Order: sequence, then structure tokens, then C-alpha cells
Amino acid sequence: MCGLCNRINQFVLPRDGGGAFDFASLQSETGRSLLRRFGRNPDDLDTFHVVADYRSDRPVLLSKGRAALFVAGRLTRPWAWLRALRVVPGALLDWAYDRVARNRYRLFGRSDACLLPRPEWKSRFIDV
Repeated sequence: MCGLCNRINQFVLPRDGGGAFDFASLQSETGRSLLRRFGRNPDDLDTFHVVADYRSDRPVLLSKGRAALFVAGRLTRPWAWLRALRVVPGALLDWAYDRVARNRYRLFGRSDACLLPRPEWKSRFIDV
């Protein structure tokens, strides 16, 4: 229900040419189950997570700044060039992430429900 989360989805989908990403709300059963699997609190809804290689036998949970760089690095150019920021220490990335997250509702708004995906992207959403 976060305006930033909705905008991230709308930004990523048209730039994910290879269809690398599937999406699940943290509030969905899939999202909650994945968070529990990685020892995270499923009621803590203030962090961006990416499960890399989630279909493999060795998925990895990335959070905050590292998750954002992982996503950016797999998008079309020029966004993929952001992967160069991987050299920035994780603590600094997370500090920057936390500043945006703390102000996300003021900056991006809030909605009563998640936006429904366009028909051509519906298959990319889990638990919709």
C-alpha cells in the first residue's frame, strides 16, 4: 500500500526486458512465508526485499540497499549501470535507503490497496 512500492513495480516492469522478476506483496501468504523462511518478521513491512534465485535450492534474501542495487543491475540500460555502486559499503547503502524509507509516505503517498497489474504483467505477480 506504499506509494513508493507501487512506483517501483511500475518502474521495474517495463525495464525488466528478460522477465527476471516476479512480484509478491509482503502481506501475501507467499511474501510472509518467504520472510519466515529467512528468519525475518513477516509483520515488519518497512523494508524492500528481493529473493535472488528463489526458484533454486539456494535462494538468497537481499534487503534494503543491496536489494535495490540487485534490481537496478538487472534492468535495461542506463539503470543497469547502477550496479557499479556495489563497491559502496552496505552500511552506507542502508543508511541512504533508511532515509528514503523513513519519508516514503510523505514523498510518494499511501494508498488503501496495491495497484492491480496491467494484463500483460499479471502473470508476473504472485498471489494476486
